[in-house]
Amino acid sequence: MGVGKQIRLNSVINPETGKVIIVPMDHGVSSGPIEGLVNIKEAVRKVAEGGADAVVLHKGNVRLVFEDGRKTVGLIVHLSASTDWSPRKNDKVLVGTVEEALRLGADMVSVHVNVGAEGEKEMLRDFGLVARACEEWQVPLLAMVYGRGPKIENQYDPKVVAHCARLGAELGADIVKVPYTGDPETFAKVVEAAGIPVVIAGGPKAKSVEEVLKMVEGAIKAGGAGLSIGRNVFQADDPAKMVRAMRAVVHEGKSAEEALQILRS
Repeated sequence: MGVGKQIRLNSVINPETGKVIIVPMDHGVSSGPIEGLVNIKEAVRKVAEGGADAVVLHKGNVRLVFEDGRKTVGLIVHLSASTDWSPRKNDKVLVGTVEEALRLGADMVSVHVNVGAEGEKEMLRDFGLVARACEEWQVPLLAMVYGRGPKIENQYDPKVVAHCARLGAELGADIVKVPYTGDPETFAKVVEAAGIPVVIAGGPKAKSVEEVLKMVEGAIKAGGAGLSIGRNVFQADDPAKMVRAMRAVVHEGKSAEEALQILRS
């Protein structure tokens, strides 16, 4: 990895722990102003207050991470998009460039690929183009890779997730985001297959915070590099406190039960 990439990556990944807490907030394009993101400025403020390492935003919202000319949290600019109204919502297209993200002050960029979707070949092509630009401009790349398509029966299947993680690494990602497989044993194989830092997605709103924290604990036990969780953070009763609880697990090595005490305090 080049020096430029490493400098920018250190603005996202905690250099002391080698792990990261990312809160994606790009949902406004795909799903509109959903609960927790109606006032996205306040949502960004809360997760920054809680100690998130970075947020994922589309280019029109990057101003929200700046206060008095300084960033309050690491900035990942998302370059992929589709909407839930589309008949082929799993087909993502590029809506920004690496150069544009740099001009906006990004520390990192992200792309989304749905393996098995009808538009897979276009998404893979776009991934390759973005990875090439990231190497040229020394910008770290987060790849969000999921198994979603007619031939995918279960996107949480360890074989599917391992393929997604490996694909991200093979095509030039510096961090890859994939679903959690459900237990540390199978997720450890995903981490091994990737060979680069792997973070877990949060998926739909969970039934309980205990469920979320146990998932995070399992991923860390398996050697995961952290998390990239949206709804289960910004839709929490207290997003700042939820991030603090996650920090206890990811950066301090505490158990889910110990982290739960932070939420109960």
